[in-house]
Amino acid sequence: MTGPVCIEIQNVSKKYKSAQENSLTDVSLNIAMSDIFGLLGPNGAGKTTLISILCGIIPQSSGTINFYHENQPVSGQERKSRIGFVPQEYAFYQELTPRQNLDYFGAMYNLAKIDLETRREHLLEILGLSKFADKKVGSFSGGMKRRVNLAIGIIHEPDILFLDEPTVGVDVQSRNAIIRYLREINSTGTTIIYTSHHMSEAEEFCKHIALIDHGRVIAKGDLTALRNEHEVSNLQSLFIKLTGEEYRD
Repeated sequence: MTGPVCIEIQNVSKKYKSAQENSLTDVSLNIAMSDIFGLLGPNGAGKTTLISILCGIIPQSSGTINFYHENQPVSGQERKSRIGFVPQEYAFYQELTPRQNLDYFGAMYNLAKIDLETRREHLLEILGLSKFADKKVGSFSGGMKRRVNLAIGIIHEPDILFLDEPTVGVDVQSRNAIIRYLREINSTGTTIIYTSHHMSEAEEFCKHIALIDHGRVIAKGDLTALRNEHEVSNLQSLFIKLTGEEYRD
């Protein structure tokens, strides 16, 4: 990790009330400002649970999480305003248009009207949605819906963006457009925490990674260093070597 820490995760565990085992156990990670950090692992490994805890959607059972901005602690409402979350599930109103959805969610972040309009039109243009801005989202293709999902998550220009499978089920063109724009906002300082099952995409996109399996961190750090340490040529080989080949569906 390089640069000042923006998220410090210390010994975080999570056990759901109905579960016999922990979903997360003693997870400790530091994520640097302006990083693209990949949380990777098999189905059910605990990635979405960890992101949900970091976003304040669910509480951890134990452990501590600290957020920082310019080396100063951030908590409460300020933390929420600095976070953007793009879930794997669609998080918009199907019966509304992209423009209406962005207006609604932008208002939830208390964006001033002129700022919201400017930001909305920029996102519609940059994500290739301008021509469809007044059509109901329910009629869109999967790739277009993913782009609407992304636009909603970043309408308020968050400092930290959480992405849970942002390109699942989309075509190559939409995936490239999404990744290209994410690189662009990262280059201006946005920290990105990202999960995906696309190992080749993650290898190209992420600067640092943590591999999670059965709720525990089994490897973390710079990808090149991890490949060298485990004597593998790519992320997929590293993933299989550390998590095994058994089915996880």
